[in-house]
Amino acid sequence: MEDDILTIEEVAKYLRVSERTVYDWAQKGEIPSGKIGTVWRFKKSEVEKWVNDRLSSSSRSLRMDIPHQVKSILSPERIVFLNHQTKHDALVELSQNLATAPQIKDAKELEEEILKREELMSTAIGRGIAIPHVRLSSVTDLVVSVGISRADIIDFQPLDDTPVRLLFMIAAAYNQHSYYLQTLSFFSARLKNQELRDALLAAQTPLEAYNLLIN
Repeated sequence: MEDDILTIEEVAKYLRVSERTVYDWAQKGEIPSGKIGTVWRFKKSEVEKWVNDRLSSSSRSLRMDIPHQVKSILSPERIVFLNHQTKHDALVELSQNLATAPQIKDAKELEEEILKREELMSTAIGRGIAIPHVRLSSVTDLVVSVGISRADIIDFQPLDDTPVRLLFMIAAAYNQHSYYLQTLSFFSARLKNQELRDALLAAQTPLEAYNLLIN
């Protein structure tokens, strides 16, 4: 029933958190709750509304914060200049670069899953851009590497037939679905700007490219 009264144990199971976490939330007034005698009780309908409000708020925060978080998911060391004409070679080199990030715990799995994902469907999105991406349990937090190719990569099969020159490789933890999608959307939208694409292709150093992306 919508107005079921729940115990700490039942709320913990429902939210998939520890009983201690629920108790702390109740003590701090962070979750709708009340005491009957000395025992905490929760109305299910209020808990559901609280969860929905928090999820909506988190989604809005992600949309607003991703531009500011680029500094935390990318660094100059993870921007590389490529010189390959095949997507296999470009993806291998870029995944090896991404694997140097501390968030990546299994370099072999990353490379295998990136290549497997590309076999299923091209990650080229047009305008000379590809965004290869995976979510893996061996990744501890979302991280990005950027490849700027000095040569046309001719076998990505983009819908607009424009050879790929810019690659944004994203690896995320398996439970970061929303953040992962927001990051994909952010880069897809940002790279519609032809001036930015041209400036990235003309960049002479990783730091120059990095500064273009964080501003």
